[in-house]
Amino acid sequence: MRFSCVAALAVLLALTASLPASAQSSFVYELRGGVLAHDVPIVAGGKWESGISFNGEVAFTPNIPLFGGVIRPALGGTFTPNMQTSWAYVDARWEYAGPLFFFAIGVGPSIHTGDDLYTSSSGHKALGSRVLFHIPLEVGIQVTPDNRVAFYYEHASNGFTAYPNPGMDNLGIRLAHRF
Repeated sequence: MRFSCVAALAVLLALTASLPASAQSSFVYELRGGVLAHDVPIVAGGKWESGISFNGEVAFTPNIPLFGGVIRPALGGTFTPNMQTSWAYVDARWEYAGPLFFFAIGVGPSIHTGDDLYTSSSGHKALGSRVLFHIPLEVGIQVTPDNRVAFYYEHASNGFTAYPNPGMDNLGIRLAHRF
């Protein structure tokens, strides 16, 4: 399961990167990636796992204007080495972008690779369900018209639809390039 999620994300990113610039500009809005501290208990309960995570994401061009910003789809994943929990997700992301700063928040389903769903063991957190809600929050600056730097936070949990529900938080920095 873990390998298939990571492999699917890697193939998607490789295919997107190999698209001609004209196709990217009409379909892909932005590529994003970064390094995150893994299982940082901000909203989630307790810290069971350790290490760093690598996040990659593709934001797509279609959007819906709402409250001075836009909602657009995003597809991504967070890979955590050393057999720690990783996940792939699809989000609806609302973003407000000013001339210098931007803010984004979203929600969507994710599928994670955690080994045990119901009992936390040494070094692994039980998340109660294979499918989780993914809630990202991002605040950053527009460095150039096509490049951004942001603080990124993501929370994944089952939203009390299963037991246990400790959730998991990751926090870090991402870079983005717009087409």
